Amino acid sequence: MSTPRLSHLGIAVPAHAEVLAFWRDLLGLPLEHSEHVASDGVSVAMLRLGAGGGAVELLQPDGPETPVGRFLEKRGAGLHHVAFEVDDIVELLARMRAAGVRLIDEQPRKGAHDTTVAFVHPKSTGGVLVELVQART
Repeated sequence: MSTPRLSHLGIAVPAHAEVLAFWRDLLGLPLEHSEHVASDGVSVAMLRLGAGGGAVELLQPDGPETPVGRFLEKRGAGLHHVAFEVDDIVELLARMRAAGVRLIDEQPRKGAHDTTVAFVHPKSTGGVLVELVQART
């Protein structure tokens, strides 16, 4: 088993336009990719950190009834999740289930940026929503 790597930090925002001036224009993080993920009701903008440091993913909800929309309503803008890139998401989820970890996604599903993802409940991680990410091959 290899050690997971930081994939990205997911940040919930009301609108990309409100924060891109900071992340892209002032910090100089290049906008690598944008897409709409209809299944999650969210538009994402991925900004790459330098030298293999992962990325910042800005999450703009489609509306207040979506998971990110509910997060914004309850907590306001800010850190939504921490994502780790893993080599074998199916095997890791099986080990987590066997260890009694509370999973939001029992099985991996299609994620943004041509990945397979699964979320781990914050009650099993010390209060942080964790996303497991595997590049699709």
